Amino acid sequence: MPMQDNEEIKKQFATAKERLLSDTDLIRDAFKLSIQYSLLVEEYIHRALAGIRKNFVIASTGSFSRRELSPFSDIDVMFIFEKVEGHEDIIKESVTTLWNSGIEVSHTVREFSDIRRFLTEDLHSYTQFFETRFILGDEKVYMTWNEKVFSSLNEENKRKLIYEFFEDNSQRLQKYGKSPKVLEPNVKFSAGGLRDLHGVEWMYSLKNNILLTDQREITQTESFLRRLRKEGVLNAVASARLLQSYKFILNVRNMLHILNNRKVDRFEFSDQEKLAIRLLGREDALIDYMKLYFDATNIIHRFFTTMTKLFDEEISNPISEFLNIELDEVFIQKGNVISASSERELSLADILRAFYYRAKSDARFDQQLRAQITDSVFDFEEEEFYETSSSVFFRELLKLPKNVGKTLSVMNELGVLGAYLPEFKDMVGFFQPGVYHCYTADEHTLIAIQNVEELENDESQMGQIFRSIPDKDILYLALLFHDIAKPISVSGHEIIGGEIASTVMDRLGYTEHEIELVKFLVHHHLTMEQVAFRRNINDPSTLNNFSSIFHSIEALDLLYLVTYADLSAVSPVIWTNWKSDLLYQLYFKTKSMLEDKVSGEELLYSDVMKAINGDAFPKNSAVKSHVESISDLSYLHHFSHEEISEHVKEIESDASVSVFFKEEMGFTNISIITKDSPSLLSRLCGALSINDLNIHDAKIFTRKDGIVIDSFNVTDYRTHETIDEERYQKIETDLILAAENQLAIGREFKRVQSKWRRLENKIFKRKEKLKIEFEDHDKYTIIDVYSPDRVGLLYQITKKMYELGLSIFFAKIATKSDDVVDAFYVLDRKGKKISENEFALVSHELTQTIEEML
Repeated sequence: MPMQDNEEIKKQFATAKERLLSDTDLIRDAFKLSIQYSLLVEEYIHRALAGIRKNFVIASTGSFSRRELSPFSDIDVMFIFEKVEGHEDIIKESVTTLWNSGIEVSHTVREFSDIRRFLTEDLHSYTQFFETRFILGDEKVYMTWNEKVFSSLNEENKRKLIYEFFEDNSQRLQKYGKSPKVLEPNVKFSAGGLRDLHGVEWMYSLKNNILLTDQREITQTESFLRRLRKEGVLNAVASARLLQSYKFILNVRNMLHILNNRKVDRFEFSDQEKLAIRLLGREDALIDYMKLYFDATNIIHRFFTTMTKLFDEEISNPISEFLNIELDEVFIQKGNVISASSERELSLADILRAFYYRAKSDARFDQQLRAQITDSVFDFEEEEFYETSSSVFFRELLKLPKNVGKTLSVMNELGVLGAYLPEFKDMVGFFQPGVYHCYTADEHTLIAIQNVEELENDESQMGQIFRSIPDKDILYLALLFHDIAKPISVSGHEIIGGEIASTVMDRLGYTEHEIELVKFLVHHHLTMEQVAFRRNINDPSTLNNFSSIFHSIEALDLLYLVTYADLSAVSPVIWTNWKSDLLYQLYFKTKSMLEDKVSGEELLYSDVMKAINGDAFPKNSAVKSHVESISDLSYLHHFSHEEISEHVKEIESDASVSVFFKEEMGFTNISIITKDSPSLLSRLCGALSINDLNIHDAKIFTRKDGIVIDSFNVTDYRTHETIDEERYQKIETDLILAAENQLAIGREFKRVQSKWRRLENKIFKRKEKLKIEFEDHDKYTIIDVYSPDRVGLLYQITKKMYELGLSIFFAKIATKSDDVVDAFYVLDRKGKKISENEFALVSHELTQTIEEML
């Protein structure tokens, strides 16, 4: 075909595509846009290849064959031949012509012999074979191809392929998120994404030997759901609900492509905000919009789960009807599957009883019972009365020795938990944009319960504590309610949540003691982590204040477990060995105080005496004197006895500055020993920053003679990995120069700032609010700084504090994803706590400094 013709087709195709994507009415309807774009591509493939001899087939595959193309989706086509040999030139010519015409296809080439080969070797490639749509070429070749695809399958092959599908889907969800409520999901591959429905379509097509492609101008999804409705698999309401949910997610994908002018399938916060405003038409639309999104993903994933189990039931070896177990007059169990004995309407008490049976025997519901439950949920939400009998089975479920969290998750998935506890319903799909949670509030809550339940088989100290709890239902209730007030107000949700817990538990028939204990745990579910991660847990005042909130060791044990469960369910990377160690130290110290009835001062003095008089250090040694001269006992926890001995050697060698490196718990730990001096902490932070290091936490240990040991956990700010050893020498040199006040940090800092700014938008995405808070302490003023993270942030904060005449005696830096919470124990120039009259000035100056960085 002449090149000029290709260029003309290319221009016409680009113009036609641009006209489609500019049609505001069209892009509101995901199906219409995808159909029109798919048909447009088909039309221009015909036009581009009009002059080429076609004794073969070109078929569309993937989203193109489903007529669900998004604006920048891959345009997948398959060349089908009886035999490829001798046709290489025509393939090359066709592909080149299409690309020269602006149709950037991704092509595969297949011949009839590939059917048998891929059946055994490559599941992904074989999947394409029964999801194709004829575009052009020899229709007889295409019909023969399809006949051979399905005739090659026997029942054993089908069973094997469907089980491989199960495994393939499991790996997909493991990679992209097995919860339909991940906050920044992949709209195609995460649970509840488009691929969930595609997987069901593939398994259905394989099982029933049919092509689902429809030559009518509708999407494959519409055609598939019509077929399921006709077969009685879905009723009209369920079919419409599923179709709208899929259409909603497809619309999100289309809009992501249009917004970014490229293929984008990860739904990040920045795009969520843009689409919410664009589609709902108001600035505060984000939370409402994402609730719609998560409602849709939950419906799709629920259908995926139901159909997967149905396929599993149909291809697995059936269990004899003689092995049915009658659970009661409504439910029967066959093997591992519970079903209803009739299709009569189920009451809420019936459904909760079914979930109790499910949890008790670690069973599952058959497809029909799942459908009965979901159909009934909408009726329950309209009912005003409360069924007393249903509370009995809910309470008994929470007392079971296992499967509680898993069962509550299925109750939430099917809408039962929100119907039974209306207070929980507002949490479903609720999330806080810009914070470090990875899941919606309801999903986070249920993951927390599952995580703590897994401690049953954990040999750690925490596992032992969990097993010692006699009434685990109290623990599960505390977790169920700990974030329940967030949809009302994130600020103060722990207080409001305690009141909600009290009201609900009273309705469920719990005792006053049980209610007060859960209320206490909800009220304080943030307290333990705040003290452990943002305060000096070797400070007597801190320990006294924290221990005073507990009326029993049982309450301490429960709060420890609640804190662990809450943190571990935030995201897979939040619960670290460092946090585990800090939390356990606080738990152990507090338990010792409660058991021995001693104050923080008495406990710490006893610990110091044990360390000094123990066998760890030689009697009357320099090491012993060194340890005695440091008032912060956490020094003994932070460094090994060998490291402490090395510190003493360096101090005795009269080296002005010593630097130590080690890798620990995913960080590079850098410790500096030197004589204290004005703005030392700031200068050290600056030296680390100009070496492209992100500081995750800092600890300051000061001897009575003014020698300091400052310890930092850092990572590379680009890779978030530990530091390569070849960089150690440069970092050490800069730290020594900074400690001796010979490094021009200001100049170096400005030099690298421009480099940081180019990359920071990619690394730090969330936009958390900036906040400065002050807290009184017996000896110090504590300043808490809440801020989005930036490279060099700690350097700028500590530099400003020095300029304000503040001396930092203790600092705790905690990074929470892209945000930091830094706590500084400070005194003013006169060695006194900051006057409340100065709070406004300090807050203003720190805020201004941080805002300049942001």
